[in-house]
Amino acid sequence: MSGLLSEPVCGMTWGWVGTRGTWDTPEADASMRAMAAHGVTWTALAYAAEQATPFSTEIPFESEPTVTDAEIVRAIGAAHDLGLKVCLKPVVNVADGTWRAHIGFFDQDVPGEPTWSQWFASYHRFIVHAARIAEAEGCEMLCIGCEMVRADGQEAHWRRLIAEVRAVYRGPITYNCDKYQEDRVTWWDAVDIMSSSGYYPIDEWETQLDRIERAVASTGMPFFFMEAGCPSREGSPARPNDWSLVGAPSGDEQLRYYRAMFDAVRARTWVRGLMLWDWPARLYPLADAAENDDYCPYGKPAGDHLTAQYTAWAKESA
Repeated sequence: MSGLLSEPVCGMTWGWVGTRGTWDTPEADASMRAMAAHGVTWTALAYAAEQATPFSTEIPFESEPTVTDAEIVRAIGAAHDLGLKVCLKPVVNVADGTWRAHIGFFDQDVPGEPTWSQWFASYHRFIVHAARIAEAEGCEMLCIGCEMVRADGQEAHWRRLIAEVRAVYRGPITYNCDKYQEDRVTWWDAVDIMSSSGYYPIDEWETQLDRIERAVASTGMPFFFMEAGCPSREGSPARPNDWSLVGAPSGDEQLRYYRAMFDAVRARTWVRGLMLWDWPARLYPLADAAENDDYCPYGKPAGDHLTAQYTAWAKESA
C-alpha cells in the first residue's frame, strides 16, 4: 500500500468509551463539529466491549454497554460528512476495572484452564465484525487492538487474526501498542502502519523518540502515535498516562505538555502524526472548561495550540 500516511494524521479520538446511546444524539453531533473545528483531519472512533475479568474468554460486544452497529455507522457517516478520515478502533475493556494490558492466560493452552485460543476466538469475532463495518462504510483505517501488552507475545494468534481481517477489509491496518512497547512487538510486518500510545513524561520525549526511531527504521514502515495527550491537571505532564492522578485543574499544565509534545514530534519527519486523546461524545459546557481536568482540550489553552499546530502541519505537507 504505497503512499500510506503521505499526509499527516492531524487526529483526535472521539466518543470513548462508546457507551450505548451516547453516539446518536444532538450532543454527539455538536461535539464532533466542535472537534472538527480544531484543525482535525482524522478521527479515531473508539469504542469498548467489556469482558468480565482479565481471565474471561468471552467478549460480548453485541450487548450493552457497547454502542450498537447503527450508532457506529452513524458516527462514521457524520465524520465523513465533516470531511474527516476515520480510523475505526474497537477496543476490549475489563468490566472489573483491570486495565486491558493485563488480560492474559498461560503461555500455552492447558486443559481445564481458560486459554489464549478461547480468548482469541472471541476476539476474532469482535474485530472481524468491526472490519466488516469498516469496509462497508469506507473507513480509511482499522485499528485491530489497543495496548494489549500481555497478548502482544501471542504472535501466531495475531497473524491469524490479521489474515482474517484482510479477507473482509481492504484498507490499511494498524495496531496500537502501548508506550515503551514499540520495539517489542515481533509481528509489525503483518500490519501496514505502526502506531503506539505516546504518553511519555514531558522530559522524556527526545529519549523515547530516539528509541522509537530505531524500531521504525528497522521495519521501514510508516508510524504515528495512535494515542497521545495529557490531562489538564497539576502534575500530569510528568505522568500523562495516569488519568487518576490527584491534582488541581490546570490548563497551563496541559498547554506546557502540548508545546513540548508538538515541538518534539514535529521535528521528527518519520512521525506521521498524532491521534490525540480524547474528545467525548458529550462535551462539558464551554464555561466549565477551566475546571475540567480531563484529557479533552476543548475550551482550554491547549485547544488553541493544537489548532495552530495541526493547521500548520497540514499546510506544510500540502
